[in-house]
Amino acid sequence: MMLVPRSNFDLFDDFFDDGFLSKKEKSLMKTDIRETKDKYIIDVDLPGFSKENIKLALNKGYLEISAKVEKEDNSDEEAKYVRKERFYGECSRNFYVGDDIKEEDIQAEFKNGILKIEVPKVNPDDKECETKQIEIK
Repeated sequence: MMLVPRSNFDLFDDFFDDGFLSKKEKSLMKTDIRETKDKYIIDVDLPGFSKENIKLALNKGYLEISAKVEKEDNSDEEAKYVRKERFYGECSRNFYVGDDIKEEDIQAEFKNGILKIEVPKVNPDDKECETKQIEIK
C-alpha cells in the first residue's frame, strides 16, 4: 500500500512550466479582481493564515499584500510522520491601483480565509477611456 502521494507526470504542464515557482507557491494567494461602477473588489485566497499576519501597504501607487504563516510543531514526539504537507513562510503580491489613491480610501476585511479589498476608482463618473489610434509609418 502506497501512503505517499505520487506526482503525476504531465508532459504538457512540464513543457510550459517556467520553473520560477513551485506548484505549492503557484497555489498561494489566488486572486480574483472584479469591477463595479465605482470600485474594484480584490478577493485573495489566504487559507490557513491569521489576520494578524496579513499586511496591506500602499507604496507609490502599488497596493502591497503580504502574509506569513508560522506553525509551531507541538506534535506527539512518539509519532512518526510519513508525510507532512503544510506551508510555512511568506508570500506577497503587488497591484497597481494608481497614484491618486490614499490609504484611507481602501477598505479591507478578512473572513473565512479570504481577504476582500475594495479600492475606489479615481474618477467613477468618467466614461470608458477613449481609445486613440496611433499611426504606424
